[in-house]
Amino acid sequence: MSKMQSLMGWVDARFPATKMWKEHLSEYYAPKNFNFWYFFGSLALLVLVLQIVTGIFLTMNYKPDAEMAFASVEYIMRDVEWGWLIRYLHSTGASAFFIVVYLHMFRGLMYGSYKKPRELIWIFGMLIYVALMAEAFMGYLLPWGQMSYWGAQVIISLFGTIPFGLGEPISEWIRGDFVVADATLNRFFAFHVIAVPLILLMLVVAHIIALHEVGSNNPDGVDIKKNKDANGIPKDGIPFHPYYTVKDIVGVIVFLILFSMVLFFVPDLWGWFLEKDNFVPADPLKTPEHIVPLWYFTPFYAILRAVPPILNSQFPGVAAMGLAIVVLFLVPWLDRSPVRSIRYRGGLYKIALAVFVVSFLVLGWLGTQPAGGIYLTLSQIFSIVYFAFFILMPWYTSIDKTKPVPERVTDK
Repeated sequence: MSKMQSLMGWVDARFPATKMWKEHLSEYYAPKNFNFWYFFGSLALLVLVLQIVTGIFLTMNYKPDAEMAFASVEYIMRDVEWGWLIRYLHSTGASAFFIVVYLHMFRGLMYGSYKKPRELIWIFGMLIYVALMAEAFMGYLLPWGQMSYWGAQVIISLFGTIPFGLGEPISEWIRGDFVVADATLNRFFAFHVIAVPLILLMLVVAHIIALHEVGSNNPDGVDIKKNKDANGIPKDGIPFHPYYTVKDIVGVIVFLILFSMVLFFVPDLWGWFLEKDNFVPADPLKTPEHIVPLWYFTPFYAILRAVPPILNSQFPGVAAMGLAIVVLFLVPWLDRSPVRSIRYRGGLYKIALAVFVVSFLVLGWLGTQPAGGIYLTLSQIFSIVYFAFFILMPWYTSIDKTKPVPERVTDK
């Protein structure tokens, strides 16, 4: 017995290292027909690690103080060795995180990865999405630039619209003061650096454990566990390691090439990833001409603005924005189709999904435009289209014509 085997034997007697390796990698059998869309889960994990590592280095020089926060970011960018790279890795990584998560969610909608027995996987994934939104919002305040300050002021003030006298106390509790100030910055820093990342990591672990318990879905929507050989190994499965670990490396390389192009040539992506107003120190006495959130929040911001106030209260819009996220949790129970994959669904679902994606993208653009005029009308139209996708789902998925699902996965 080699020294390495002896060491692993000693570890395994005290911690299930080899057992975990086998259960989640070398002996975890995944469908053999994974395609391009299955890169984004591993890429999301990669970006999460990137954000944690770069965040650690940023906190070494950042000052969570209203008087020093902006200057400390400038210090990181100008005086800390390679500080500009770490800061841009983190800011670009935030947008990259949402890009891969949105594509990961779209793949789930295409192939029915939320349907029985994977409902809990979808719920954990949606909780990760909500935690990611909270993490991004709190991190957006930390540079203490103009858009950071006023964006936080606008979003937090929305909680003040909650009726029954609850709104103002909740807003004040979130801010820690009567206005966005030093107390707000400190508590957002604590949540951004410690609390929410811990929640994110726990949810990611739960998401992966739930996935490996029931097995991965595939483009055919066929359960490979139903067709096993004499040794109990799925006939249409292959070990995740080394086959998919090697395949994922290809996805990582392509992703890193695209990521590096943005990072080194246009880290602000013409104002989409970093807004020009955020390179100006926060000024409570000067409101920016046009306050909008970053691109990954703009679809929901457009829905918020699409709903007119009632009795001078913006609460209906806030409720609509919240419902736009909550309804995503209900998809496993709204979809009544007998098949999972879009390959074997009829035209109704394909059209509905395509229209939904278009509405989401258009709402994202409308959220960056001035409120009012034609933009308001379009926001209302596409908000209705967004909600119609979910409200009508039980109907069009139940009457949609489907194709026969094969007994085993195909090699398409």
